[in-house]
Amino acid sequence: MGFGEKHRRMNYFEFFRLPLSFQLDEEALRKAFYANSKKYHPDFYTLESEEKQTEILELSTINNQAYHTLADFDKRVRYILELKGHWADEGQNQLPNDFLADMMDINEAIMELDFDFDEKKMQETQQAVAGLEQQLWDSVLPVFQQFDQNPDDASPLPAAKDYYLKKRYLLRIKENLSKFASL
Repeated sequence: MGFGEKHRRMNYFEFFRLPLSFQLDEEALRKAFYANSKKYHPDFYTLESEEKQTEILELSTINNQAYHTLADFDKRVRYILELKGHWADEGQNQLPNDFLADMMDINEAIMELDFDFDEKKMQETQQAVAGLEQQLWDSVLPVFQQFDQNPDDASPLPAAKDYYLKKRYLLRIKENLSKFASL
C-alpha cells in the first residue's frame, strides 16, 4: 500500500485523537496539530534509516493535510460526508429543486445588474443572500448538534449534505455579486 492509498484511508479525526464532529473543538485540534508537528518533524530523524525518514515525512504530510482539512469548517463538513459515504463523485451531488427554484429571483436580479447596474438593487440582493445564508445556518445547526452527539447515526447526513451544497451555491452567487463592487 503506497503513501497515497494510506493517505486516503487515514481518518483525520482518529489521527488527532479527536471525536468525529462537525463542531470540532478547534483549540484541541490546534494543540494536536502542534504536538504532531514536533513529533513528526523530519529534522529530528536525520540519523534514522531511510525507511523511517520516509515514514516520518509521510506522517508530517498527513498532519498538515489533516489540519488544513479539519481547521476549515467547509472542508470539514465535506470530509465528514466523504468519510461517512454521503458524498458522490463530482457532478453527481444535486441541489434540491425547491432551493434552485428559490434562487431564480436572485439569479434574475444578478442578470439585471449585469445589464443595468443599480447600487440599491445590488445591496438588496446582497442582503437577500446574507439572509438566506443565516436561514441556512439556523436550519442546519440542530442537524450538526444531533450528529455530534451521536456520530454513528447517519440520519442527519443528508441534511448536512444539502447544507454544504446550498452554501457552495450561495458562495458562487456572492462571487458573482462581488464583481459589481468594482463598478
